[in-house]
Amino acid sequence: MFDIKTVWKERVVHVLNELLKESGCGETISVDDVIVENPPKPEMGDIAFPMFSFAKLFKKAPPQIAVAAAAKLKGASPAGPYINARLDRASSAIDILGAVFDTQKDFRKSDVLKGRRIMVEFSSPNTNKPLHLGHLRNNALGESISRILAACGAEVYKVCIFNNRGIHICKSMLAYIEKFGRTTPETAGKKMDHFVGDCYVEFNTMAKNDAGAEERARELLRKWESGDAETTALWEKMNDWTVSGIKETYKRTGVSFDRYYFENETYLRGKDEVLKGLEKNIFYREADGSVWADLSAENLDKKALLRKDGTSLYITQDFGTAIQRHEDWRFDKLIYVVGSEQRYHFQVLFTLLSRLGFDWARDLYHLSYGMVNLPDGKMKSREGVVVDADDLIDKLKDMALAEIREKEREEAVGNVEETAEKIALGALHYYLLQITPEKDMLFNPAESLSFNGNTGPYLQYMGARISSILRKENTSGDAALDVESAALLTSDAEWELLKTIAAWPETVSEAAKKMNPAVVTAWLYELSKKFSRFYHDCPILGAENAELKKSRLLLCRAVRRVLRAAFDIVCIPFLEAM
Repeated sequence: MFDIKTVWKERVVHVLNELLKESGCGETISVDDVIVENPPKPEMGDIAFPMFSFAKLFKKAPPQIAVAAAAKLKGASPAGPYINARLDRASSAIDILGAVFDTQKDFRKSDVLKGRRIMVEFSSPNTNKPLHLGHLRNNALGESISRILAACGAEVYKVCIFNNRGIHICKSMLAYIEKFGRTTPETAGKKMDHFVGDCYVEFNTMAKNDAGAEERARELLRKWESGDAETTALWEKMNDWTVSGIKETYKRTGVSFDRYYFENETYLRGKDEVLKGLEKNIFYREADGSVWADLSAENLDKKALLRKDGTSLYITQDFGTAIQRHEDWRFDKLIYVVGSEQRYHFQVLFTLLSRLGFDWARDLYHLSYGMVNLPDGKMKSREGVVVDADDLIDKLKDMALAEIREKEREEAVGNVEETAEKIALGALHYYLLQITPEKDMLFNPAESLSFNGNTGPYLQYMGARISSILRKENTSGDAALDVESAALLTSDAEWELLKTIAAWPETVSEAAKKMNPAVVTAWLYELSKKFSRFYHDCPILGAENAELKKSRLLLCRAVRRVLRAAFDIVCIPFLEAM
């Protein structure tokens, strides 16, 4: 897509290199050496280039460099140590909208990561409970980051591991055996993953009054690891219940994976790697039989790798899973989307994989994110004090339904249930992604569903309003485009909107570089504000003449096209009517 800043950076580089050559300097400047900024006020220009970093090379003060370079650049002027550029609005408008509607090149994609193979692991649910609000943030981040990287040209492979073994799974199993008997999700009238979650909560109720419950659960774990047939059969049944229920939620929220991994398939391999490391004296055994790694040299303290009874820990499984994944799909980078409380765990994992001789361990990256809290405090799944993902979406959907009915929009939106569901998902995903990942956040359902301000529904409404305008003029398709008519889009409101559209490629690249979908949501909100000003200042259907109306309708179509692309990247459904 046409990128104003890149075009101008190339011009500035050309001029600066000309000046260097004239001065007799044998060095040259590259595009990457040039910084581009936005002037603090629109009247100062459209883009600015600071000259501070070139003072040593030119042996001149930055203002002197700016004066010399600006004299060779049409449309540029010096402003102290900056070169300020003012673009030709008419020709730039044609270039920008021409790129948006170019059928030969997909404006939604760039090639900055072309040739890179990037694996993204996210969600990582346990099979003893359903997805909750924390998972929803994880899923939104993982899915959005995957789409951002793909939009930048990377080959992306999305994976999910089900943590389907361990003491927490056995706790649910024990509660099912002792408290639920022959009950099934069907007979209980519960979604399958929610039923298993009820078992987990029940165990913790049991354990408060039964001192032996914990040991009985541990005995179930030992039986499972030894291959006991009855224990394995129950484990398979309850795992199937949870996995099936969780996959339903994935489908509902638009999350998908290229491959599912299961902990039970990889933990033994991880155990083997630990034992190999023990033989090579990379790890050591304590007197009680447990196996440890000493990471004091890396300021990471000691880490247990196998318990004294020989059973595995989380990190043991992660060894095996990482190794298996690299063999299955040789990545250039593997991104783990996991909460910030696991930061130490991944520092240890990456360090120990390197010690074990896996060179690709340097290509592992932990994309950490903060906690999602409720207005009344932190979630605790073992006590049942959580916001289940399905329940939350249902609540948001009900709120959206009430809003549609209150405004008597049932006929206008068509399928009311489907529209309410899409509004709920737009509200949820936008709210979760507009916060920079590493920050903790407070989720407020009512705020997320507001139809005013910086929210998903507000943006969806903007898309629906544009669609309504285009329907009235029967110009919603892409046939008979006259991009040259964009030359009329020269008013301040039109120009500011065009510049925001042109910033889309840079926005996606920055989001990929920072691993942060909030870069996209911030751009979306900026686009909404610029469109609102355009809509207010520039009559569209009531434009003063037919040609101007045609050009403004073209701009509306461009905004809608870019909106659709951006919505897809941050997992917001686009609505034709609201």
